[in-house]
This record gives sequence, C-alpha cells and structure tokens, in this order.
Amino acid sequence: MAAPEEHMLPREDEVEEMESGSSDEGEMEEETQAGDGDSKVYLPGVQPLQPGEQLEMDQSAYRLYHECQTGAPCLSFDVLRDGEGEGRETYPLSMLLCSGTQADTALGNRLIVMRMHNLHGTKKEKEKEEEEEESSDEDSDEDDDVEKKPQLELAMMTHYGGINRVRVTQQGEQALAAVWSEKGQVEIFDLRRQLEAVHSSAAMAAFIKQHKEATPLFSFEGHMAEGFAIDWSSKVPGRLVSGDCKKNIHVWEPREGGASWQVDQRPFSSHSKSVEDLQWSPTEATVFASCSVDHSIRIWDIRAPPNSMLSANEAHSADVNVISWNRAEPFLLSGGDDGLLKVWDFRQFQSGRAVASFKQHSAPVTSVEWNPVDSSVFAAAGADDVISQWDLSVESSDIGERAGILKDLPPQLLFLHQGQSEVKELHWHPQIPGTLVSTALSGFNVFRTISV
Repeated sequence: MAAPEEHMLPREDEVEEMESGSSDEGEMEEETQAGDGDSKVYLPGVQPLQPGEQLEMDQSAYRLYHECQTGAPCLSFDVLRDGEGEGRETYPLSMLLCSGTQADTALGNRLIVMRMHNLHGTKKEKEKEEEEEESSDEDSDEDDDVEKKPQLELAMMTHYGGINRVRVTQQGEQALAAVWSEKGQVEIFDLRRQLEAVHSSAAMAAFIKQHKEATPLFSFEGHMAEGFAIDWSSKVPGRLVSGDCKKNIHVWEPREGGASWQVDQRPFSSHSKSVEDLQWSPTEATVFASCSVDHSIRIWDIRAPPNSMLSANEAHSADVNVISWNRAEPFLLSGGDDGLLKVWDFRQFQSGRAVASFKQHSAPVTSVEWNPVDSSVFAAAGADDVISQWDLSVESSDIGERAGILKDLPPQLLFLHQGQSEVKELHWHPQIPGTLVSTALSGFNVFRTISV
C-alpha cells in the first residue's frame, strides 16, 4: 500500500518548531490513487515485487486513514484519554497523543503533545456521509472538502537526549508522562501546559513564546544503564515499574501530593539480560509481567521481591521484545526477534507452552497490543514494515475454502497494513473503536480497517 490519501502537516506557525523540511505551509494535500490497470492482492513475505511493480493503496479496505510527520522520528508514543466520550465513531474524530523524538543530536529532541482533529473517513466513508446529507450545490461540496481537511496541533518541549519510550497516565487532575531516555534516567513530566496549548490558539502563542525546555517533576537515576521497559499501573494511580538493559527492574510508589515518588532501591533481578518490556496486570494491583533478551517471560508480585513468581524460560527462541496483557481474559501476548507472535494462558503458564503461535512476520516483532474492547482481537508490528491484525475467535470453518495463496494464511489473520518504514510501536485508541495509531521512521499512521 503506497501513498496515503491525505498528509497531516502542522500549521504554518509550527513548521519551524517541528524542524520539518516541508514547504506546504500547513496545507493538506490529497493524492490521486493510480488503479486504472489490472490489480492483484499482494502478500508481503510471499510474493516479491517484480521490477516496475508498485504497491497501491486500496482505499475501500479502510474506513479511516491519515498520516503525519513530526520532524525527527518518534520511537515511542502513547494515547492520552480525552473528554470527548467513549466508543465514538461519528466523524470528524479527534485524538491526543504524547510522543518523544530520536533526533540526530541530543539537543534536537522533543517531548511532544499532539492533537489530531477534524479527522474524516476515507473516500468510501465520505460517500456514506454525503448520502446521509442533503446537499445539491457543487460549490457547497467544494466548501465541504476544504472543511474536511485534517488538522494537527503540536506543543513541543526540548528534551536533552533521545527518548526511548513514553507512557502516559492520569493522576487526579494531572496528565503525566513517564519517559525513558538515552541518558539512563526515567523522568516524570506534567503535560498540563502542553495540553492547554493544543486546545487554544492563545495558549499556544503563549507557550511558543516561553522557554520550552522539558523540566521533570521527578527523575530517577538509580538504573545503571538506559532502558526501554516502563508501564503505569491501571489499578493504583501513580504506581510505575521500569526496567533497564542491565536486567534490573524497579517499582515506583507515588508519595502524597502527586509530585514525587518513592523508588524501591532493591531491584527485581531474576532476568539474566536486558528487560525489554513490562506490563502491569489489569486486574491484580501488585502483579506485573516482564520479558527479556534472555528469551524468558516472567510474572512478578511486588509483595514478594526480588524473584519472579512464574516464568516461561524459553518463551521464544530469541529475544522477547514486547508483551501485552489482555484486559478481559487471562492471556498474555508476546512478540520476539524470531518473528513469532505467541498467546499465553496464565492457567497453563508454568508448562512453558503457548496456547497459540503465529509466524506471519518475516522479521523481529516490534510492538503488540490487545484491542481494549474486543478481547479476541490484537495487532502487531514488525521490522518487516508490516502491521497485522488478528482475531482469535475466527476458526477455519468460519471462512470456508480459501483459494490460491490465501489458503496458506492463518484463518485468524484479518488484515496486513503497509506503507510505513521501520515501524516501531502501535496502540489502539481506547475511545475510538477499531482505530490504530502507529509510529515509524517515516512518521505516524492513523487508520481503521474494514476488518475491525
């Protein structure tokens, strides 16, 4: 899938702040899609492209598709919940993201709050909208096209050092971001001023005039190396866990007042190599999971340090990069350097055998996440520049006989999304059903497929 339908660029007064080379001055360009000749379905990893062949996006496969860039690439981001309501599907849509850049120089990095708004559906969805609207004037139609241009607001603060991972939470009235950076520190930032700026032109003007260096509420320098693993608890506001490349994990407890934390200096240390990802249990306040370069996945209880309660020592045959804890079922999802996606049932965890395993990605898996509202659906991203969507509830009998190359695909595979280069992380939007956001070296994609 090649060129997207629309590009989201910053407003003219923000182009310089983004360090973008764009000269489009904030306008959204629509690209026409080639497709006059014969076309066929392309399966990544199965059919190599022939000389002269080019992938074209099939817009009919998407309900929503937008793209944006932020100057330097973002290795990590998270979705900020907003007050616009739950389960919303009516266009135009809006969303809030927090991300951190990996620039070429340490002084070129930014901690960014992004507000994407006026997001309309693809041409297919627009046609549905137009059918429901009573419009007879062509000039009115042209005005509607202008009004449906997507918008992007960015509030950026300078951050010294590349940002490895960002995770956000709501603690009382505060929106907080936990940041793992290449400095070897974990820092907590208050996002209030940035959130005000992306919602108000006056607040944005004041924000731009002020010195915008990111000053943390709190930082922890007790890790002996940099890291990537970090997660906020959904059960205890302000509780945090962080893991580093030296195999150590530390648990953070919020102090009264919400501006400082007590970090347990005794590390959880059963792993023998770098801790790559961490996930708090969505149901047990004291339990979290970890995965590591040592090929293992471990389950911990903070009431019984320093060793893990349960472990799958050879969960993958290579580094285990990412995990995701299902919110409704006793399942954990993992992805590794072996390109495998595995589903673990905690009721059988000690056996060391996954209840499901899929090998669709041809390179290391870089991100996995369960759908927050449908416990059988998950998404994964890989270094093969593919994002896959899956539904465990689908069985072979549900889809009948598949023909040709499709017959070899797992029946649980719903969709393969392409078009980004070096995909790093993805998240489902918790308030907009079926909508995925992904970040890559080439920028962000926001999309919803017809499959979810």
